[in-house]
Amino acid sequence: MSNRAIEIIGFNPDISQGFVTRGRLDIVQADGYIPQVMGLNALSFPGPARESEPLQPQWYALYTRSRFEKKLLYELVSRQVEVFLPMREILSRWKDRMKKIWVPLFPGYIFVNHVDTPENRYRVLNLPGAVHFVDVCGRPDPVPEEQIVAVRRLLETSLAVDSYPYVRIGTRVEVIAGPLAGVRGVLIEKRGKFRFVLQVDLIRQAISVEIDASDIRPI
Repeated sequence: MSNRAIEIIGFNPDISQGFVTRGRLDIVQADGYIPQVMGLNALSFPGPARESEPLQPQWYALYTRSRFEKKLLYELVSRQVEVFLPMREILSRWKDRMKKIWVPLFPGYIFVNHVDTPENRYRVLNLPGAVHFVDVCGRPDPVPEEQIVAVRRLLETSLAVDSYPYVRIGTRVEVIAGPLAGVRGVLIEKRGKFRFVLQVDLIRQAISVEIDASDIRPI
């Protein structure tokens, strides 16, 4: 076992000190546990290496109490659970000035990657702020891996990302050029400009970026 400090962006493990854009997180590193920072505005921490298991881990959307996303991130990381909290930077009024802060991209949700067993569900849902896993017919429903990968790719680019209402209509397209090549989503026209909307179906949330019409094709 060894102590290791890594620099992170968008999360301060000392909740009492508030939320800052940069900080250091001291982690007791066990064999096979390697923390990673995904891009500049999302945090992802792999869980510990395990013996081969009959079931493969999958991503699940965890619904949280309001403003508990970052606290749950800290609690899950400390328990070596793999989590993903997409975040974006916004301008917010801070007393007498404007300040850039990081906020969850999908408020009220954090993604957990684990094997869905009663024991694993209990250790997550027993944490303060955890409400329930997003389910279908009473059983947690996994988020497709390709949607998690697509959100990560979007956040790792320099494109300006906005939250966007979940939409039912629009042309399904695939990006054929640029950093998002191969990612599929919905094309929406907004104020005369085209925006590419990436949806996470299970939680009915979406994000969008402006895109050139020549960089997409209908599917």
